[in-house]
Amino acid sequence: MSDNKLSSRLYPTRIDIPAEARKQIVVILNQTLPATLDLKTQVKQAHWNVKGTDFYQLHELFDELAGELEEYVDMIAERVTALGGYAVGTARAAATNSILPEYPFDILDGKDHVTALADRFALYAKHLRGAIDKTNNLGDADTADLYTEISRTIDKRLWFLEAHLQVAEIKGENGTSAVKATQQPAGVR
Repeated sequence: MSDNKLSSRLYPTRIDIPAEARKQIVVILNQTLPATLDLKTQVKQAHWNVKGTDFYQLHELFDELAGELEEYVDMIAERVTALGGYAVGTARAAATNSILPEYPFDILDGKDHVTALADRFALYAKHLRGAIDKTNNLGDADTADLYTEISRTIDKRLWFLEAHLQVAEIKGENGTSAVKATQQPAGVR
């Protein structure tokens, strides 16, 4: 059975959200599920391959991020099934349906991994905010709250990643430190 047919098919449940709304919510959740799985595996790609002077710190951070994303995968899939839907969460579904671009396999430097992950966390965060609004408008405060919980943590983790990129310390002539902003994302001024 194709993903499309699964998205429009519900099994019986006593949840008091109308079936048509639940179908739409399940579609939204099944868009988030592959993106979350994909983001988790991309973070693990960085975890396995990071090199450089910040190796240990980034290796540990990336592993922590992947663990959080794994929890979100489960929460999202369980919400799909609680609403009477079918969770579509295989690796093949993630590869086919993720909103994220492919992770670059040829990078090793910690800063390059942080940049690649920050770009992907920002896309994922934007998706989550859209899903908050959509599910709230469909009358499902619980799913909107789930998205809000995930969004709050993803924004915090994006902050952690961006903190590695936003400033560079420059020694002034008199030996004091000055801070200069660097690495602004595209479209941010």
